[in-house]
This record gives sequence, C-alpha cells and structure tokens, in this order.
Amino acid sequence: MGVPSFFRWLVNKYPKVVVKAIEVGEDQILDASLPNPNGIEFDNLFLDMNGIIHPCFHPEEDDDDGYGLAPPRTYEDVFNNIFEYTDRLFNVVRPRKLLYIAIDGVAPRAKMNQQRARRFKSAMDKNLAVGEAEEEKLRQQFEKEGKKILPEQESEVSDSNIITPGTDFMYKLSKALRSYINLRLSQDSGWRDIKVILSDANVPGEGEHKVMSFIRHQRTVPSYDPNTRHCLYGLDADLIMLSLATHEVHLSILREFLHVWILREYLELDMQINDPPENFKFDLERIIDDFIFICFFAGNDFLPHMPTLEIHEGAIDLLMTVYKKEFKNIGGYLVDMILVHDKKLGYIKLSRVEKFVLLIGAFEEKIFKKRSDIRERKLRRLCYNNDSIEEDIDAGSSNFNFEAIEGSAVVSADNVSSSEIVENTKEFKQKLKASIRRKSDLFRNGDFGTDKVWSTPFWKFHYPISYFLLNLHSDLYMFSHSSTQVRLGATGFKERYYKCKFSADSPGEIESKRKEVVKSYTEGLLWVLLYYFSGPPSWKWFYPFHYGPFASNMKGLAQVKPQFQKGAPFKPVDTLMAVLPPRSAHALPKGYRTLMMEECSTIIDFYPSDFEIDMDGKRFTWQGICKLPFIEESRLLHETRKLEKELMAEEIDRNAEKLDQLYMRSTHGMASQIVSLSNGDNQSINIDTNLR
Repeated sequence: MGVPSFFRWLVNKYPKVVVKAIEVGEDQILDASLPNPNGIEFDNLFLDMNGIIHPCFHPEEDDDDGYGLAPPRTYEDVFNNIFEYTDRLFNVVRPRKLLYIAIDGVAPRAKMNQQRARRFKSAMDKNLAVGEAEEEKLRQQFEKEGKKILPEQESEVSDSNIITPGTDFMYKLSKALRSYINLRLSQDSGWRDIKVILSDANVPGEGEHKVMSFIRHQRTVPSYDPNTRHCLYGLDADLIMLSLATHEVHLSILREFLHVWILREYLELDMQINDPPENFKFDLERIIDDFIFICFFAGNDFLPHMPTLEIHEGAIDLLMTVYKKEFKNIGGYLVDMILVHDKKLGYIKLSRVEKFVLLIGAFEEKIFKKRSDIRERKLRRLCYNNDSIEEDIDAGSSNFNFEAIEGSAVVSADNVSSSEIVENTKEFKQKLKASIRRKSDLFRNGDFGTDKVWSTPFWKFHYPISYFLLNLHSDLYMFSHSSTQVRLGATGFKERYYKCKFSADSPGEIESKRKEVVKSYTEGLLWVLLYYFSGPPSWKWFYPFHYGPFASNMKGLAQVKPQFQKGAPFKPVDTLMAVLPPRSAHALPKGYRTLMMEECSTIIDFYPSDFEIDMDGKRFTWQGICKLPFIEESRLLHETRKLEKELMAEEIDRNAEKLDQLYMRSTHGMASQIVSLSNGDNQSINIDTNLR
C-alpha cells in the first residue's frame, strides 16, 4: 500500500488520529527516566528498524525523517546515525518495560518478488545517464553561488541494496546494535529497568510482522495486562493496518503520534451499517477486520495493483461506502478472524466477498471515464502551456527553482565552516534527487499515459514537447501502438487488457487466463489476510503474474480452496541471490557472484541486464511495472547448495537462521531467574511470565 497516499487519506478523513510528538529541547536536561512530556506513559516501544536504517543510510533523501543526520561514508557513520536516531525515538517515547528492535529478516516469497523488482530498478537508477548530467549541472550551480560541498569520495555505503539480510553490512549492524544495547543498559538511567529484545536480520520475517507476532503471543499469556500501552515506530503504511489487526486498544504509531485507539473510535462512527439485517449486532472488532480486508483491494505489498482502484482517486471511500450500503445484500461480515485464531476453516466468506467486489466492479467504467477526463484536462493544459513547458524542459535543472535563495553574494570557500559544508552537501543531494525525479516525470516530458512498454534503459526515450504535440491523437493517448493500446473504459478494454498484459489472444484463451488470474489473486487475498492476523501461511507461495484482474472479473471465488504449504524461509544468502541485481553482486560471498555474473551460469536468466518496464498509465518512471522473470526456487537452491561448503566461518554465520536475543541489566527482576536456570549450554528454559 502506498505510504504517502494512504497516510494522506487517513489524516484528511480522520484528522484527530495524529498528534504532534513533543521532544525535550536542546537547552533542557534530557533524562528518559523522567515522566513523558507527551502525557502518556508507554510500557513498550517497538522499532521497525528498516524505517530507521534507510534514513540513516541516506539522510539527504529523507527530508522528514533524516533528523538532520550527516550523510555517511562508512558503515560506522551509518551505525552512529542509527544510534543517534534510536536515542531520539527512545527519549520521545520513554518505554518503561520493553524495547523491541526488529530488523527485516528473510521475507516470504510473496514479498520477495516486490523486493527483487525494487532492487533491480534501484540499480538501474544508478546507471541513469540523465542523473550524471543533472549532477554536473547542479555542481556548477553551487560553485557559482559559492556553496562549498563535500568532494566525491569512495564510499562503503553507495549501494543501498546492501540493506538486505545476509550481507556483511547487516551482519556488522547486528554486532554494532548488541554493543549499543549493552552500553545503554549499563550507562543510561532511562534504560535501567527495561528489557531489550533484538530480532536481527538472521531471524526470518519482516520487521513489522515480527513485532505483531510478539504482540499476538503476549495477548495469549493469561497474566497479560490489557491496559498495556504500546508504541510502534515505522514508516510503512501497513503498520497501521497491522496495528488495527492486533485489536489492541492502547496502541500508538510514532512519526507524529498516530493513536490507533482514536482511529478505532473514528471507524466505529464511520462504519455504521446503513440498512442492517434483522437481529444484526454491530461488532466493532469484526468491522475493523472487514475494514482491513477491503483495504487490501486498494493496494498491498504482495499483490499487483488492481487497475480499478487508486487511493488518490477515492478508492478507500468507495470501498467503505459500498460495504456500508450493501452490507445486507452482501450477507453480512466478510471475515471471521476468531476462526483463524482457533485454527478453523471458514474464516472468510468468499461468496460474500464476490458480491462485494462485483459491486465495486460496477463502478469500473465510471472510474475509467473519470480518469480519462482528468487526463484529458491535464493534457489540454499541457498543450495550452506548451511554450513555457518546452522552455522548462530544455533548460533542465539549471532553470528549476528549488527554493528561493536568500542573498546573491558569492561566499568565499575559505570562510565556510564544516557544518555549512555538511548542510550544503545535504541540500545538494536533496536538490539532485528532486531534479532527477522531475526528469522522470513522464507528464512533463510528454510521455504521460502511454501504453508503451519500454525495454531498458528506458530513460533514453525522452521526447521534446513539440514531438508530443505532433503525435497527439484525438483520444489523447500518446505514443501508443494501436496493437497494444488498452484504452481502459473504451469498448473491449477487458479483452485488450488480457491480450496486452497476459498474451491471451482468442476468446477461449482470454477466459482461461481470466480464471487463472482470479484464482491466484483470490489465493493472494487469503494469504495476505492470514499473514496479517496469524503469520505467513506459506513461505513459498507467491502471485505468479505481473498484473492484477479487474474488480468486475472477480467471479467464481467460492470455488477457490487454496491449500497453503508452510515450507521454510530462504536462507539469507539465498535471499540475496533471489532479490539482488548483478550490479549488487559485491554484497554476495565471492563464490556466489559468478552465478549472476558469468554467462555460463545455469541460472543467468534470473539476472537480465535488459528487461521490460511497462509505463502504461504511469506518470513517473519509478512507478513502472518491472517485468522480471520470477525466480524458480528449485533451480536456485540446487545451485546455491553446491556453494555452501565454500563459505568462510563468518559467511556461515551470516547465512544462519537465528532467534531473538534478550538483554537486561543484572538488577532486573527477571535476570536472577535466568541466571539460576541457565547451565550455559543454550538449552530452552521456562520463564515465569508474571515477571514483566
């Protein structure tokens, strides 16, 4: 689910869910053992660390979340940024019982495909020729303005793809965090009475799902206090849905404080059923479960986007409206998660889901018509403003007004302080990112809305606005080949969609493919639902297509009866082989690199240097659908198993599956019990759960 679009929708619709977090000022004494200035005393703080690692790895790219950190050059620089960032979050929340640090480990295959596409596109961006040109222009601009920046240097952290389980970076980060935890427990009064759990990259599972699994388990303990106050930190929109899925009342999410209990109250008011069935009993917990489920249709990390629904077009409001209005006709609640917890079948009513999604599908033509009208208006404005836009495109970043620059005097580099140089460098990086993003805006460059499928490197296809105008057809679809044009909403668009996107030609092939796609998509919805509420039902399952079905195609759902095979997660190094592009082969153990670099490799087809990116209906190049071949697990593991015996001792440790690690001071109430029971041979021991 798109983070900005969903969060924006949520805050606009339910503004009181977000409260600004109060921090102690620099001129005040910082003592996390003192009462929380936010007026809430939290018991537990959970950190989804990938939402911390990325801003600390490239803080210049994260204006809102970089916290003024310096751009790093070495692993140690990144680690110090992470420690500073974590300290700041800890001092805002001030947990009294537990700090849980969760780093993304190996993800299920359903998520791995998305990770693979994102990393391949990230590597592609590193090769972006236009980026090099923009960087040189911007350097010249800064030089003219007397803004001194740090010189280009060799960097250990130039490739963000090393933020993946199994790499040397993640291995060393785990060691650094262990030292950090020990230091804080021994020296910081705010940490004195808490327990710390570190779930590093060698523990399988995504960070936010490790957190939710821990909370779910705690709720099953007889002595669990339902008034426990939790605070979660993370930048993923899924964290909001996952938090609702716990049914914990006293829970907040930190960037600003997003209070889930207030969101629950909003949903209780907003999800009242218009025309309830006889003997209907409003159950807030089941309403919340259904809300989570219907939001899956608007986007999630495990299934491709359904072309019918876009959050920024009001998709979630439409889903909610249809649900409330048609609840009686649908037949009632869609899911019953109690049955999941009790390990029973029937946790989802697929016949009801089919009725619901087909009602959404009835709006399809109106949605596509409105989308086309909006596009037409934008294109007419583009035509009207042709001269200024052409000038703007030709001028490039040198004509791009990033910010009003106060003062025009040239500053002597000799008089610039080191802090100014750091700030200038951060500004340079931010402006370079903005400029490249602007260059990737297909609307501004005359390619918006095309049905073109580009083969990399796609950035070579930049058309001047004059060429765009010459090729503007009456229906305002640009640069389109008539044989591949889908034209959503126009007569026959479904047939064209399956022909273009799934290579189905005859009516029989189209119908067969539709059924296959709908079956897999329905399986995916069930997989995601189970994953959110009880953990991954299968580590191996994944959706085997690059595109989703139309809402109006979702028929015959009741016949879908998936049998998920649990399986096991990939090993960390196998994950690297599954998600990294050849450009990031340096992050692999040496023996593995040839598998993705050498032409003689039996799995070289997994690592194409050229692959299609479908820009149909996309505005920015990074939104394109990356049509990579799916990894064949058996072929990959057959090759990697041969190489495991060549791993060095540290690489073997990097490739191992591990467990969460628990830390506390020796004065903690639980410490003496652990010491008395431990015999030093790593055997499992029973802990009194009343010690908390």
